[in-house]
Amino acid sequence: MKKITTGIFTLSLLAVSMNSQSQNQSNLNYPETKKVDTVTDYFGTKVEDPYRWLEDDRSKETEEWVKEQNKVTFGYLENIPYREKLKERLTELWNYEKLSAPFKEGDYTYFYKNDGLQNQSVIYRKKGENGKAEVFLDPNKFSEDGTTSLAGMSFSDDGKKVTYAISEGGSDWRKMIILDAETKEMLEDTINDVKFSGISWKENDGFYYSSYDKPDGSELSAKTDQHKLYYHKLGTPQSDDKVIYGATDAQKHRYVGGNVTEDNHYLIISARDATSGGELYLMDLTKENPELVTIVDNQETDTYVMENVGEKLYIVTNMDAPNRKIVTVDASNPTPENWKDFIPETENVMSPSTGGGYFFTEYMKDAISNVKQYDYEGNLVRDIELPGIGSAGGFGAKKEEKELYYSFTNYVTPGTIYKYDIEKGTSEVYNKPKIDFNSEDFTSEQVFYESKDGTKIPMIITYKKGTELNGKNPTILYGYGGFNISLTPGFSTAMSVWLEQGGIYAVPNLRGGGEYGRAWHDAGTKLKKQNVFDDFIAAAEYLIDNKYTSKDYLAVRGGSNGGLLVGATMTQRPDLMQVALPAVGVMDMLRYHTFTAGAGWAYDYGTSEDNKEMFDYIYNYSPVHNVKAGVEYPATLVTTGDHDDRVVPAHSFKFAAELQEKQAGDEPVLIRIETKAGHGAGKPTSMIIEEYADIFGFTLYNMGFKTLPNEITEKKLKD
Repeated sequence: MKKITTGIFTLSLLAVSMNSQSQNQSNLNYPETKKVDTVTDYFGTKVEDPYRWLEDDRSKETEEWVKEQNKVTFGYLENIPYREKLKERLTELWNYEKLSAPFKEGDYTYFYKNDGLQNQSVIYRKKGENGKAEVFLDPNKFSEDGTTSLAGMSFSDDGKKVTYAISEGGSDWRKMIILDAETKEMLEDTINDVKFSGISWKENDGFYYSSYDKPDGSELSAKTDQHKLYYHKLGTPQSDDKVIYGATDAQKHRYVGGNVTEDNHYLIISARDATSGGELYLMDLTKENPELVTIVDNQETDTYVMENVGEKLYIVTNMDAPNRKIVTVDASNPTPENWKDFIPETENVMSPSTGGGYFFTEYMKDAISNVKQYDYEGNLVRDIELPGIGSAGGFGAKKEEKELYYSFTNYVTPGTIYKYDIEKGTSEVYNKPKIDFNSEDFTSEQVFYESKDGTKIPMIITYKKGTELNGKNPTILYGYGGFNISLTPGFSTAMSVWLEQGGIYAVPNLRGGGEYGRAWHDAGTKLKKQNVFDDFIAAAEYLIDNKYTSKDYLAVRGGSNGGLLVGATMTQRPDLMQVALPAVGVMDMLRYHTFTAGAGWAYDYGTSEDNKEMFDYIYNYSPVHNVKAGVEYPATLVTTGDHDDRVVPAHSFKFAAELQEKQAGDEPVLIRIETKAGHGAGKPTSMIIEEYADIFGFTLYNMGFKTLPNEITEKKLKD
């Protein structure tokens, strides 16, 4: 229960007094920011919300505030002496050819390729084994500045038609375009206003997609909570698209998806209220008027149909199996009491796929990949020998294929694609990127440390061989800890520049993630969310205690839910780090559920409206509400995008405003707001390079480095 009162606008100067002796904040004057007399009553607690006006992303006042903040931020960043050198090295390192695994559709083999610095990867194709590659679709031509990106693509069964989705400015709202795949000509009008959607064809006649009704108010921030599954029949207008699921209040869910089985026998429908747990249904498409058949009728577990052979369904579930298992059941009576174990649960989390008539199960053991191959009787065929210790993915192909492609990577190994002979079980390198980075010069080690409550947490620490553990190494501690997402080892071109500079990169596998199954996830949700922050704080303390770094050389970084992680950590333990880098973070935990599809995150967070206990818990860690006057906070660079309609930028705006007002120390508090950018997906290469140059520059500068730590890199740039 809550009550809101809104008063008149008053002015408040956000500029804090500057210490003339501070190198970092010298001549740094923050813009004036208006305060609003707004108070919300939560279960008897009155909470002030002075910067609520920044939630209006369509107002001229907000637009002007963004411009003024960016003026201060970029004025500061442009004065960092080695910012351009970092940008040059990032550009050098990024400039290598990047290829995807090939995939077959109709008479063609398709693949993605980026020549090096192209803002968006280009889709090529060739006919036959020895055909000449031609450009099929070039997203770089969608917009001049590269901010319109390809956001999904799906071919009809015969490969003669294709539907692709585009995102403009990084928004989650999409447009869908249908082409004749042979001629590349548009077949009909664009399908507009599509959000959180797959594209699943029914043979060659049409496809299923999902969206919300256009919301009242701003499409970038207004609440959307009734998702619908549609069927678009080719040759008909979008206005005639039939709602398959979600049309009634009884079918109201925040996330609805539809997927057609490879043999076109069934439409599988998922219906969820949150990012975890969901109902599951099927429709038999071989029948003229198919009925909706229930598989799972509650939101308690995560379950999906991954395969079928005729009426036999193969289902992946964590029902009574926190680490997941595969079961089989007849589609005529598919409810859980009829399930039979096919590949049982193990002590490690399973992520299965199919290809070439086999099942492939990837198991995470302490966030490291192990892969097994099974036949359709559930017999183990072989353990697949991987190239090393790291992350493997992509073990999927159509049933008739004789080979598939998978990728392998870790923190020091650029992603390499391997071709796998499905029958023989042999792998060969298909594409190894030619990048100017010597993996042999660096090492990754996995350690286990204790969190506050004694729980053992794994962490992988990567650095240059020979690094002296003297407490003076610039270190980025990166975390996420939520939504069942696992942080497995993966190469980052940007982070390789950090490593070249003698930097250390540490990634712990915090509770809230999916590395150890549902129990690990649940241990970092709702009234246990503090576990995630405690795990991250303990990681920082481990790095400091073991002399990898020290407070003066430690930066904490995370994005989205990881931005919340950084915001909560820096407000709880501002003494622990020198630099904080929260990106696109969920910072106002009392109101996150009122924007776009945010209410769907309640499985992880709970909401301030649930009950007093939940409100009190959230209020106690919500970053916006826990910035205290008189506290010395670390140097902070908040980053967000003006088109982020997943975690709306108002979260970051309000957090930055609070910090700028209340910062008692000499360290700068800046917000970098990217224009025509969203939550991160589809961001053009040029924009990514600029952002990392600023992040690394800000971090090193505020650790006291007047020049780049690694003079070898500086010499290389001069040469």
